Amino acid sequence: MKRTAYLADLTSAHLDQTVTVQGWVARRRDLGKLIFIDLRDRSGTLQIQIEPESPAFAEADRMRGESVAEFTGMLRLRPENQRKAGSGAYELIADRATLLSLAVTPPFELSKGREVAEDIRLKYRYLDLRRPEMFEKLKMRSQVSAAITAFLTAEGFLNVETPLLTRSTPEGARDFLVPSRQTPGEFYALPQSPQLFKQLLMIAGVDRYFQLARCFRDEDLRADRQPDFTQLDIEMSFVEQDDILDVSERLLRHLFKTVLNEELPDPFPRLTYQQAMNTYGSDKPDLRFGLPLVEVTELFRGGAFTAFASAPSVKVLATSELTRKQIDELERVAKQNGAGGLAWLRREGEGFSGGISKFVGDMATELITRTGVKEGGTLLLAAGEWKKAVTALGAVRNALRDLLSLATEGFQVAWITDFPQLNYDEDSGTWTYMHHPFTAPHPNDLALFGTERQHEIRAQAYDLVLNGFEIGGGSVRIHDPAVQQQMFGAIGFTPEAASEQFGFFLDALSFGTPPHGGIAWGFDRLMMVMSGAASIREVIAFPKNNRGSDLMAQAPSAASGAQLAELGLQVEVGSE
Repeated sequence: MKRTAYLADLTSAHLDQTVTVQGWVARRRDLGKLIFIDLRDRSGTLQIQIEPESPAFAEADRMRGESVAEFTGMLRLRPENQRKAGSGAYELIADRATLLSLAVTPPFELSKGREVAEDIRLKYRYLDLRRPEMFEKLKMRSQVSAAITAFLTAEGFLNVETPLLTRSTPEGARDFLVPSRQTPGEFYALPQSPQLFKQLLMIAGVDRYFQLARCFRDEDLRADRQPDFTQLDIEMSFVEQDDILDVSERLLRHLFKTVLNEELPDPFPRLTYQQAMNTYGSDKPDLRFGLPLVEVTELFRGGAFTAFASAPSVKVLATSELTRKQIDELERVAKQNGAGGLAWLRREGEGFSGGISKFVGDMATELITRTGVKEGGTLLLAAGEWKKAVTALGAVRNALRDLLSLATEGFQVAWITDFPQLNYDEDSGTWTYMHHPFTAPHPNDLALFGTERQHEIRAQAYDLVLNGFEIGGGSVRIHDPAVQQQMFGAIGFTPEAASEQFGFFLDALSFGTPPHGGIAWGFDRLMMVMSGAASIREVIAFPKNNRGSDLMAQAPSAASGAQLAELGLQVEVGSE
C-alpha cells in the first residue's frame, strides 16, 4: 500500500502512467453507470472516474462521503473545458479500488465550513481539521515554527526546555494548580510563563535562549486567549533594549517574507505608551486606519457644558456621518470602558447640530480646524480622568473600525515603549507592577521609588503590536539584587515575603548576573493575525471553546473518588 504521490504533487510527468492515490471521499456522483469520486488528501483533491466495466466499480459503489479509499489507475488530462489549476487538471481512470475505512454519515457537512456552529465543529474537531482551510492554518503554523527555529539557531540561540511543574508566582492571572501525591497538601503550579527560569538561564551563562513554550493561565477567555497556549520565549544577555528590539524585528520580517512573501517596514515605527494612549486610546493601537484622538480640554474649561467644564481631560475624534442608533451603540461601548457617557456633534456648514451643539457655538471653528471633521461628519467626545477618557474613546475608535470597515488590508506593526513601571490600584490602595516584578526601571527614574512621583517611573518595557493585537511583550530585566528588593518593596513585598516566594531567585541574582532582557511572543495570536483567522481557536489543533471546555475530550471532568483519596483531597462544589 504505497501511494505514488500526494494529490497536489501529481504532474504532467505522471500522465498516461499507472499511479496509486489515497485519501478521503470528499464527494461522490453517480452519472448513469459512471461513478465520479472527488478524492481529498491534505494537499488537494483529484477526480477519480470509475467506469462500469472496471474491476474497481463494485468496490467504489460501496464508498460513502468521508470514507478512506485507495485507487490505482491511469492518470489522464481532464477535458479542456473542465481543467482547473493543480491536480484539478487531471483525473484518474481507476482499474483498482480499495475501501480502507467506511465512514458513517458525518454530523455536519465539511463543505459548509464556518456556517456550522463552532461548538459542533469543536466537538468533532478531527473532522473540522479535514477542511482544507483549517489544514492550511496548521501548515502555516508549522512553517512559522520551523522558520523561527532556523533563524534563532543561526543567531546563536539555544533551544532549552523549562519545567511545566513549578511553584506559583505572580504573573497577573490565576495559576492552574496540580496537587502533589507524594507531599499531600502541597501543589505545583503550571507555568504562566518561563519568566524566572529563562532569567536563571542567563545567570547560568546560556547567554541566548529561546523556546516555543507551553504556558497556562486560568483567566476569562476572549477570541484571542486560551487557558493553555504557546509563546515564543526569547532571552539575551549583555544587551540593552535596542538589541532585543532589533532581533525581534529581524525575526518578524523574516517570518513574513518567508511564509507570506510580505515585506514589513525596516525599522518598525515606535510610539511611547503615553503617545499611543493619547493618540489612539490604546497601548495596542490598530494603525491600519486613522481617527486619532484630539485634545480639547482647554476649549471646554470653565464653559457652559458643566460635564466637561472641570473635567481633567476631554478628548474628541472625528468620523463620518453616523445614525442615532449607531451613536447609541458607541455610547454603550464607551460606558463599558469606563466613561460616564459619550457626547456627540454633527457638522453643518461652519457649525454643529445635534448632541451638545448648543454648548459649542463659540468654539465651533476651532473644533473643525483641530479635528478636520467633514461636512455631515460626526464628532464623538469623552471626558474624565485622563486614562479613563482616552481608554473609553479608544474603545469607541475600535468599534468604529468594525462598524465602518475602516481597517485596510495588510499588516501594520509598531513598538510601544516606556510603559509605566507601576500601577496604582484605587480599590485596594496599593501599587502593583505593570508588566511583572522583574522588569527594570529606567535608570534615570530610580530615585522616584518611594516618592510621590512613583507613578512617573518608566519601565524598560516594550510591546510588539500587529494590527491592533499585542503579539509580544518584554523588558530589560533587573539584574541588581538591591534594585530587585526596591521593586518588591514598591509593590508591598516585605523582605521576608520576597524571600519566602522568590528566595531561590534572589539567591541566584547574588552570584553574578549579567545585564539581560527578552521578550515573549504570543505564538497563537501571531498565527491568528498572519492567517487572517477570526480567533486563535482557528489556528490551534485542539482548542478549548470560549468557556474553557474541550468539547471533544469532555474536559475538564470530575476526578474519581479513588483519585481524590490518593491525593488527600475533598471537593466542595460551589465553595469559595
